[in-house]
Formats: sequence, C-alpha cells, structure tokens
Amino acid sequence: MKVLYNDGHVDECPEGEELEVLRHSAAHIMAQAIKRLYPHADFGYGPATDNGFYYDIDLGDTKITEEDFPAIEAEMRKICKENLKFSTYELPREEAIAHMEERQEKYKVEHIGDLPEDERITFYKQGEYVDMCVGPHILYTKALKAFKLTATSGAYWKGDKDNKMLTRINGIAFPTKEELAEYERVLEEAKKRDHRKIGQEMELFMFADEGPGFPFWLPNGTKLKNALIDYWHEMMAKYDYDEVETPQILSRTLWETSGHWDHYKENMYTTLVDDEDYAVKPMNCPGACLIYKSRPRSYRDLPLKLAEAGLDHRHELKGALHGLFRVRAFTQDDGHIYVTPEQISDIVLETAQLFDEYYRQFGFEYTVELSTRPEDSMGSDEDWERAEQGLRAALEKMGAEYILNEGDGAFYGPKIDFHLNDCLGRTWQCGTIQLDFQLPQNFELEYMAPDGTKQRPIMIHRAGFGSFERFIGMLTEQYAGKFPVWLAPCQVKVLPVSEKTRAYALEVGQVLRAAGIRAVVDERDEKIGYKIREARGIDRVPYMLILGEQERDGGYISVRDRSGETVQSSLDGFIAKVTAEIRERV
Repeated sequence: MKVLYNDGHVDECPEGEELEVLRHSAAHIMAQAIKRLYPHADFGYGPATDNGFYYDIDLGDTKITEEDFPAIEAEMRKICKENLKFSTYELPREEAIAHMEERQEKYKVEHIGDLPEDERITFYKQGEYVDMCVGPHILYTKALKAFKLTATSGAYWKGDKDNKMLTRINGIAFPTKEELAEYERVLEEAKKRDHRKIGQEMELFMFADEGPGFPFWLPNGTKLKNALIDYWHEMMAKYDYDEVETPQILSRTLWETSGHWDHYKENMYTTLVDDEDYAVKPMNCPGACLIYKSRPRSYRDLPLKLAEAGLDHRHELKGALHGLFRVRAFTQDDGHIYVTPEQISDIVLETAQLFDEYYRQFGFEYTVELSTRPEDSMGSDEDWERAEQGLRAALEKMGAEYILNEGDGAFYGPKIDFHLNDCLGRTWQCGTIQLDFQLPQNFELEYMAPDGTKQRPIMIHRAGFGSFERFIGMLTEQYAGKFPVWLAPCQVKVLPVSEKTRAYALEVGQVLRAAGIRAVVDERDEKIGYKIREARGIDRVPYMLILGEQERDGGYISVRDRSGETVQSSLDGFIAKVTAEIRERV
C-alpha cells in the first residue's frame, strides 16, 4: 500500500503499519462526513488506536448517538466513492494559527500553541476538508473499503477533567470487507460473553447508585471469588510465601514517605483521624515495607516473600468505570519480595513459573514484555544493569520469548509484564513483576550482609491476576459463564421432576452438600423442561440431576452435563467423580 508522507513524497507503507495508516485516514474521512452533516462541529484529536480510531468533537448543544451512525457512515461511503485525493502542505506557525482560526477550529489553534517552537506544522486535505496532522495517509479516499462506527462516549479535552467534555466517536476499519465481517462476528460473540450481562444473569455481582464503582458481591459471586482465593492461598503455600494483612487506613506521613501523597493523592480517598490526615490505601506496598522494617533483618532472612490479598481503593473517573474491569475497590493478589542483588534472577524465574501455572490453569496463552530503564529513572547505573540482567537471565532460563521495550520501565526499576490472550483474540495485561529501588530507599530498609555491613534490599512487586475482580471479569468472558466445576458458584443443580420426588431431591442435595459440593435443589413448582433450560442457559451449571419417580424408586440419579448427555449413576459414584474434578481443578 502506497502512502503520502507530510513532506509530499509517496512511498510504500512500512510493513506492519498499513492498518494504522488506514485507520488514521478513516478518522479524517469520518471527520469530513461529520463536518458535512454538522457544520458547526469543532474537532479535537483524531488518532488511530490499537483497536480502531476515534475523533473527539465539540458539537455544542447537538447530541450524536449510535442512532446517528448510519447517516454518518453513509456520508463516509459517499466520500470514499468520490475518490478524493489526499494532499499535504506545511505552514509557518503564525500562518497555521490564522489558517485554523479562519476555519473556526479553536482546539487545533490551542494544540498549535502546545507544540514546541521548532515543530513543523503540517496539514492534510481531502476535498473541502482540512486537518492538522503529521500523517502519513492513504492516497485516495477510495482506498478505505471497510469501516464501521462502533461507539460514542464522553472525553475531556486533553484528558483533563477541568476541560470541556467532548463527544468521542469510535470506529473500526479494515483493508477488506471479509476482515470487517470477522471483526463484527467476534464483536457479537463478545457481547454475548460480556461479564456485566452474564454477571447479572447468574447473580454474581451488582453495582448501586449509592456506591458507583464499588462492586457488591452477591452470594453466587462470593462463592466464585472465594474459590479463586482458595486457589491463590494454595499457590502461596506451594511457593513458600508468608501471608500478611495490612490496615485499610494509614496516616499521611506513611503516604508522604512512599511518595503517594505528592504524586497519587488525586486518586486516593482521604479522611481525618484524631484531627490528622489519613488515607485509604490505594496499594499495599507501603504497608509491606513497614512489616519488613518492624525488626532487624539479616541476609539469612532473604528472600522475604510476603503475600497479601489486599483490598485497595482508588478514585477512578466515573466515565472510566467498566463493570469489574475498572472499579474503585478491588482485591489485589499482591506479593512483595525483598531480595539481595544476587537473588534477583532466581526469584524472578520462580515468580514467572508461578504465573505460568496460573495461566495454564485457566487455559490462557500469553506473551511477555521486558521494559528497561527510562530517562527519568532513579538509582545507580550498576543497580539498573544488575536488575535488567537479572530479569533477562530469568526469562532466558525459563525459555520464554519476550518483547523488549527499551526505556519503558518504571522510574524506580525495570519490569516484566504478562499479556494474556483470550478465546476471542483479545489481549489483557495482567501479571507484572517490577523491581523497585525507590521504596526501600524511602523507608530506609536494610539488612545485615555477610561482611557485617548494612545493605539495602531490592523490592520486587508482583501480581499474577492483577486483581481478583478484574480476573473474574476476564474468566467470566473466557468461559462465557460456564465455569469449570471447581469455580462454578453452583456445581450441581438438583431438579425434581414433580412434587412426588421433591423429598428425594432434598435428600440428594443434603448428601451432596455434606460432601463439600455446592448443590442447589430447585423446589419451584415449574415444569421440568423450564427448570432444565434455566439451569443450562442462565445458571450455566456444570451438572443437573434430573430426579423422577424411576430414579427415586431405583435409588439412583440421572446426570445431565453441559453437552446435554444424560447418564444414570449411583449417587456415591457421582460424588466421587465431582469431588475428583474439584480437587484436581479440571
């Protein structure tokens, strides 16, 4: 695909960048269509993204909803059919400002003012539409063959909540109609798997106006969450962690020491205790530092591995809240490990192996990224070199292929991120292993080295799930609510065919629960077909026991699994089968 660069030359698009150029061009074509339909529209930013493209627009009192998308898409198709040529030109700063003022583009004028003095101000034009842009772009509008507008939302200008709220219109574009059709198929499947929809149907969790962003775990969801946390406890014991618990509210002095009060306060909930400032913890690491510092430490104590299922609170913007994926209260599967420099590689390798066990348990494939020292880092060159080498050595010992992100580490240390791929091909950043020189320094953490000198430990932050809330949201969509037996809120639904077998069903349910199986007896006066459809379609239970007079009189059970296959079994045989599946987590 040939593209037009902002210096006017045409060349082949670099490999791997074709989709970004196509989507960026689609944003310009969408803006042109909107300008034709809404002449008063004033445009902010309109980039391509990993998932498509968008444009932020000031429409005054006009509201654009998804009902308006067909008209906008029709105008976009008209523009593509016109086969308008893209052209580019450059203007000096003052002329560029006047050019945008003449076109009544106040956001573009402001954007020019934010650019460095030596920045080239370049523009792209197709037909009557002009946009300030660095490009590159397609040569003609006809090259855009497959697109669709997908959503509308609010977005603050420049991402600043003190600025005006603009209308963000999102879209998607692909080189071919076949690729767009496949995307739409996946999108439709994603809607069916939406954890918010399934969570409501299965009564896993809820949200209330009295606590936006704060999930309420319902009985079914609490069973699911507890099953996942039980698994986490077992894994912490297997990997020799000491579990701890730190307070929810800690004083301002702690958060000043950690640096959060100066750099993260807008995301923290604060309160007064005894007329002093306190904050609800947004993360668990400062509390872990106090535990480390609670007594003298020797090199013999290291590595010190502390694990905490810590409940954290962060003030997320209301518009960013999204089911369990973005909440204001969440429980992290946190780990803080204090090590000597020589222990970095072995501990990182062990942690990566722990995460590998996690993800294989749930059937997730994953990719790994290593992020190295950024420009605004703290710590010595020697510390950084040793830390980065430790991470590389661990990944190489594991035999893991990884993507290197030069300069993308945290200011306090390099990190490894794990990106999970789900059944729909979506990517989720979950696991992270971060090395930290800053907090041990801020809290003056020390250990006695073999030579009797006091040394500072390196702190490793790690979380495999990210948070139980977000991971459960992912699992809900991964399994479409059809959780494996060990996770399922209801593992067995007992369905009496009629009132005549109700007593037998209650007896069976009691035996199942006594064996540690989460079983529910559906005693409702409904037809058996209705009960089966609800158990399978809404409750998504792994097993249904259908008990009629024949089963009662014969002292056995009829078992129907998710495939719809029904077999007869003894109750003891079924209990042995299910308890083995729970124990082995299959």
